[in-house]
This record gives sequence, C-alpha cells and structure tokens, in this order.
Amino acid sequence: MKFLPFILVGTALLLSCNSKPNPIMQTNQQQQLKVQAYVMQEREVSDDITVSGTLLPSEETDIHPEVSGRVVTLSIAEGSVVQKGALLCKIFDGDLQAQRKKLEAQLAIAQNTEQRQKELLAINGSSKQDYELATLQVNNINADIELINVQIAKTEIRAPFTGKIGLKKISPGAYITPATSIVTLQQTSPLKLDFNVPEKYGKTLRVGQALTFSVEGMNGMFTALILATDAGVNESTRNLMVRAIVSGSASGLIPGSFAKVNLELDKNSHALMVPTQSIIPQARDKKIIVIKNGNATFTTVTTGIREKDYVEVFGNVSVGDTIATTGIMFIKPNAKVTVAKIINM
Repeated sequence: MKFLPFILVGTALLLSCNSKPNPIMQTNQQQQLKVQAYVMQEREVSDDITVSGTLLPSEETDIHPEVSGRVVTLSIAEGSVVQKGALLCKIFDGDLQAQRKKLEAQLAIAQNTEQRQKELLAINGSSKQDYELATLQVNNINADIELINVQIAKTEIRAPFTGKIGLKKISPGAYITPATSIVTLQQTSPLKLDFNVPEKYGKTLRVGQALTFSVEGMNGMFTALILATDAGVNESTRNLMVRAIVSGSASGLIPGSFAKVNLELDKNSHALMVPTQSIIPQARDKKIIVIKNGNATFTTVTTGIREKDYVEVFGNVSVGDTIATTGIMFIKPNAKVTVAKIINM
C-alpha cells in the first residue's frame, strides 16, 4: 500500500497532460477553406440547336396517264418551266374520235325524230309516250357523247400546276399504261424545308417562327419560316417533324439538297447563369453552394439553357449571390468559406 500515493500522483499528471488542447487540431479548426467564386448576374441567353434538314419542292408529282395507249405526241422540253394546263403527252384516240362521230350522227337523227313527234303530238297525231321515247333517245345519245369526250380527255396528259419539268422517261411511239411514269413535275418556288427536332423542343415551336439554314457548296445563310409541325412525335426516333417555307431569294437552291438548320428555340433576357462546374448533381435534384457572410449554404436549383461553360439556373437564387466554383467536393453545409478570387464570365 506504500506505493498507492505514487500511483495516484502519476495518474493525475497523465490526466492533466491529456486535458491540454492540441495546437495542431486548433489550427485545422480555425483554418477556412479558400475557394474561387462567381457573382451571379442577369444576362441574355438563347437555346440554339443545329439539326439536319432537306429541301423539298412546294409541289411535286410523277405524271402518269389515266388510260393505256400509244404515244402520238410528246411535248416535253426537259428542264423547262410549263404552265398549268399545258399539254405534255397525247395518246392515240382515233377509235374514240370515230365513236364520237358515229354518236353525233345518231344524235342528229334522234333530234329530228323528237321534233317530228313533238309536232304530231301537238295535232294529236301521236301519243305522248312516243314523244317521251324520242326524247329519251336524244338524252341517251348525249350521255354517250359526254362519256366519249371524257375518255378522249384522258388521252391528253396536261400539267396539273405550273412547275419545272424533269427528265422524260418515255419516247414518242411508246405504249404506256397507268403504271408508266412519263416525267416528274416540280414547283420550286417557294421551296419547303423539312427537319426533325427532339420532342422536348416541340412546345417551344410556333408557326411563323424564323430560322436560318445553310447549304453545302453555297455561301451565306438562307431564311425560312415555320409552316407547321407533324401531328405527333415519331415513336421510334422520339423526334418531331417540322416543315418550313423558304423565304427571300432562294436562287441556286435545289430540291433534295442537304441543309444545316440553325434554330433559336428559347430566349431569356434575364437569365441567371452559373459556371457548369458549380452544379452539384444529386440523386433527385441539383444543388449549388451559395456563400453568405462566409458560410456555405447548399441551395437546390433546376437547370435550363446550357452554353459551353455556363448553365441557366432557377430556384432560391438571385442577382448578386456569390456561388462557389472550386472546392465544392470538400465544402460541407454551413462550413466557413473564404472567397480567394472572383471569376468573371
């Protein structure tokens, strides 16, 4: 028991040593994380996308005959412009013309018979039934002549609209059927422009909205106005088909050409932008670190228009907020932070 006082004294000395503050720990607690930051401000931004498109004629059709027959006249000047109603091709109709002459002769006789029956009926020299039968005969022959005229008209293939003739596919004397393609007719003024946009942009498009496009091999930009969108989104590509009408001078543009379309889909004159690296993606949302009075505050935001190095944010943020752009992986909520440098756009 004579060693007990020495044990108690040693224990007291050890406890007194452990209770002294660690100078290294004190230094780490007092040291603040230094970061770079960006002061939020308003600016004008727009969501521009570039997609591929195809130039199309405003009207285009493959010219086919309605009846079969031998071509006797072919009035097609390849590459020329024809007016609506111009005769392009004539099929042999000699047999139909002969039938019409025969019916016209029968009509003359039937009309004379009708006239005599009418005169006899007036003096009670004929019955009303005989007169009605004569009238019926006249009407039947007129109907037959009208049918022959329609058949003759089908032997004349005319331009359905004013447009440019392509390359002819037949020659005079050829026997053609309704399946035979004679030539292609295109109306190239104005031109149409078809392109696809991702479905998320569908709600931002409007009829009459302007866009620009370029064509390989031609200098300068061309303009077009949105005419309409497809009725729905394509289920396989999740894209929406858009059609525009080329405006202004379209000299040199050829239907079928590839076009690079530049479309401004959304514009915000008061956008709040932050550097892309300041966004902290999480499982359900996104956050940024707002530095207020030297304290780090984690704020939930949603993102909008994206640029190369900056992204638009929405949420509990405002102009003048200081946003941490470096060291964000080491900052904890309510941690003390020192702004070492303010970066500019």
